[in-house]
Amino acid sequence: MSLPQWAFWLTVGVMVIGLIGTLIPVLPGVELIWLAALVYAMAERFATIDPLTFAVLTALAAIGVTANIWASHLGSRLGGASWQALLAGLGLGAVGFVIGLFVGGIGAVPGGLIGALVGVLLVEYHRRRDWREAARAGTGWLAGCLLSSLIQTVLGGMMILLFLWQGVWRP
Repeated sequence: MSLPQWAFWLTVGVMVIGLIGTLIPVLPGVELIWLAALVYAMAERFATIDPLTFAVLTALAAIGVTANIWASHLGSRLGGASWQALLAGLGLGAVGFVIGLFVGGIGAVPGGLIGALVGVLLVEYHRRRDWREAARAGTGWLAGCLLSSLIQTVLGGMMILLFLWQGVWRP
C-alpha cells in the first residue's frame, strides 16, 4: 500500500523533531524517530521500509536509547564517581528539574543538569574530602552526558538518512 507523499514528509518532520530531542532532553529523541518509522512502515505494510531496514533502525534506536545509561556511567566511572554520587546526582537532578520548572530564567533541563552535577560533586567531596577529586568525578559525569547526546544525535541522523534513502533515494 502506497501512502501519499505528504505522509512521508510528515514522518520526516516528526523525525527531525526527534533529532532535536537528542540535544534537548525534554523532547523525545531516538525513540520518536523510531516510532515515526514504525508507524509509517506499518501504515504502508513495510513496502518502502522493508523488515531488514526496520531491523537496522531498531538496532540503532536500541543503542541510542541505552546510550544515556552506559555513556554517562562510563564517563562517571572514568572520572572516579561512586555509585552513591550517581544516586545523589539522580536525586538532585530530579529536584533541580522540578525547581527549574518554576524558577524563571533557569528552565527544567539546565536545572536538572545543575542539580545532578551538584549531587555528584557533594557526595564525592564528602567521600574524599578533596574538591579536586570531586571535580574530576563531576567532570567525568558531565563528559559522559555530553557523549551520550553526541551518540544519540549521530545515531538519530543515521536513522533519518536511512529512512530517506529507503523512501527517496533508493533505486
